[in-house]
Amino acid sequence: MNTEKVTARRLTAEEISGLGPQDGIFVSAGTDGLPLDCYAPAFLTEPGKNFEGGSFAARTVFGEEIHVLPDNAEEAGIWIADKKGEEIEVLRSAGVLLNLALFVPSGSEASLDALYTAARDAFGAGVVQRWSEEVVAVPDVKVDLYEEPARARKNTNGQNRDRRALDIYPTRVRFLEPSEGWKFIVEPHKEIVDDTPTI
Repeated sequence: MNTEKVTARRLTAEEISGLGPQDGIFVSAGTDGLPLDCYAPAFLTEPGKNFEGGSFAARTVFGEEIHVLPDNAEEAGIWIADKKGEEIEVLRSAGVLLNLALFVPSGSEASLDALYTAARDAFGAGVVQRWSEEVVAVPDVKVDLYEEPARARKNTNGQNRDRRALDIYPTRVRFLEPSEGWKFIVEPHKEIVDDTPTI
């Protein structure tokens, strides 16, 4: 985790209402369950003038969306770079958390240990960790994955289906999430046969 000192000042709600999504700001770098005593570069998700009470929504450069009450003394607030301000600690880079599901053909305990050892050798023993481990036998079959509206009208015959992914293994479906307002439909894989006449 790399940080740097930045001179900035805390903004009031009135000042934030004059900002837009193109303006660079700093907000708390803490995430759910992981409080960090520093700030992260961010931007408003919509112009501050749309603020109608409640909280301002900002997205950090690390993809976290947070809601801030700027006048709440118990919160970190929203800051902007200002040479006349005070020094704050800003998070500039961090590691990447990978959630991996590894498919090991004819997987055995020895092959899983070899994978783990190789990853630790490549990235460092203190970096690679097993957060949870689940060994699942994966059948050598594929499925087709579709999305359709969660509240589809009756008798639409699947007209609203949107093919999300093709030829995926059933266990991978557990690691995907449908779009908001949609649900997944999993069907046995069918090869696409193009019977268009050719000349």
